[in-house]
Formats: sequence, C-alpha cells, structure tokens
Amino acid sequence: MKTIRELELAAMNIRIQLLTLCNKEVIHIGGDLSVTDVMTVLWQYQMKYDPQNITDESRDRFILSKGHASAVTSFNQASVGCFSAQDVIDEYAKDQGRFSMHSCNLVNPYVEVSTGSLGHGMPVACGVAAGLRLKGNYTSRVYTVMGDGEQSEGSIWEAAANAVRYRLGNLIAIVDNNGLEADGRIDEVTGLGNIADKYRAFGWNTVEIDGNNVTEIVRAFDELPSADSYLPTCIVAHTIKGKGVSFMEDQIRWHAGKISDEQLVACIADLRANYESKWSI
Repeated sequence: MKTIRELELAAMNIRIQLLTLCNKEVIHIGGDLSVTDVMTVLWQYQMKYDPQNITDESRDRFILSKGHASAVTSFNQASVGCFSAQDVIDEYAKDQGRFSMHSCNLVNPYVEVSTGSLGHGMPVACGVAAGLRLKGNYTSRVYTVMGDGEQSEGSIWEAAANAVRYRLGNLIAIVDNNGLEADGRIDEVTGLGNIADKYRAFGWNTVEIDGNNVTEIVRAFDELPSADSYLPTCIVAHTIKGKGVSFMEDQIRWHAGKISDEQLVACIADLRANYESKWSI
C-alpha cells in the first residue's frame, strides 16, 4: 500500500508522462491534469485489479465516462503493469495503436467499455453494477469518472435515479469538478449549479473533496461504505483544470493542445521543484 508521499510522487510522474505526450501529440491536457490526483489514487491505491487476470470476476471495474481523459487513464494502467508508459507515448494516435483520444476496448483489452460520447459511461457503469448484484457479487465495486460539463446530459440523471432505485451501493461515481468545459465556464454554459446538492437530492451518499489533495482523496476512498451496502456514492472532486502547470491552470485554452520542447522542460522542472520543496527534510 503506497503512502501519501509515494502517491504524490506517482501523481507527479503521471503529470510528467502526460506532458511528455503533450509535447508529441495534441491531447486533452487540461482535464487530464485536473483529474490526475484522483486517477492516481484510484488506480495505484484503491482499486482491486490484477492486470495478469483481467477477467477475474472478483475484480473492481473502471469505466471512464469522461472519455477524453484517456491519456491519464492509460498512464495509470501502465503504472500497475498493464503495459508500459513508453508504449502509450509511442502508440498514441497512431494507426493500429492501442491508445487515442478516447479509450477503446476493441484494441486495448484493459478498457472495460469504449467511451467518448459524454453521458455514456455513467449509465453503463450503473448497468454493470446492477449486473454484478444479479450475479451475486457483493464484493466488487464499479468506479466511473465523469466530467462536470457532462452532468448536463439527461442520461446521467436517469442513471443516478436508477442507481438509488436498485440499491447499487457498489457504484462509486466521481465527478471531476474543475468548473470548465470546452465552450467556457460550466455555470455560464449549462448553469448546473451545485452538483453535489443534485446528487444528494437524488438520494446518493455524496462526498465533496479537494480533488487535487491526495490526502483528502485517500480519506474519501478509505471511508467508502462497504461494497455490499445499498446506497451509491458520488465523490464530487473540486479540481483545477491544468493543475500543476501554472500557465495552464484554470484556462479554457488548455482544454486540449500541444506544448513546445521549451515548455516541456520548464513544466517538468517546476513539477519536480514543487514536489521536492514539499517533501524536503
């Protein structure tokens, strides 16, 4: 089990890998960086998943509803042994490669479900969670990561209602609430208001955290109700788009993009300096 310090180091390394890829290809870098801490803790601390036995019925399932966060997902899968980080960098967006702007299980067997159309993954996760219950599996969880702009899709709320109706305590929905989508600020584009309050109104166990604080993320996972409980959980992770890169933070411009060689060197130096400053003895 990794410590907080080890998880923060792991998150820094994931950010470096993302930026290295962003130097080669256009990726959804802003949203990848905002959800890096959550994804790192989820894959490298929380989830029960053996890359050597990916059909094990006792495994936890992960479904990426926020489909454009495929790069941060792939690098975390690499961190647990599904493939190498260099594989992701070399194959990304290449013909017949396993990695692209949206995850696809036709070419990558470590992807449970192909996603990309917003509002798609949450209903699928709800169905998978219900299927596990029908099979008598009360030990595995289903995790889905969504964007905040995605919450304007009606399919999200149909799934939210059904998860409560069918008592799916094995379903954990995580909202990357960075306040920005491709067209602008969430409140200006869709006027969603308080997302956490909406899940509470639907009857979910709802937790709000600083989604860029590894300690808070670990605590939220540690305090989850047992997988055999009957109330689904929504973790609303308040994050900063582009987190960790000063010129990208909270900037719509960096919903997607590519960085120069000079920017890559400067970004990596800043990430390492910030980590070492925090953890210096």
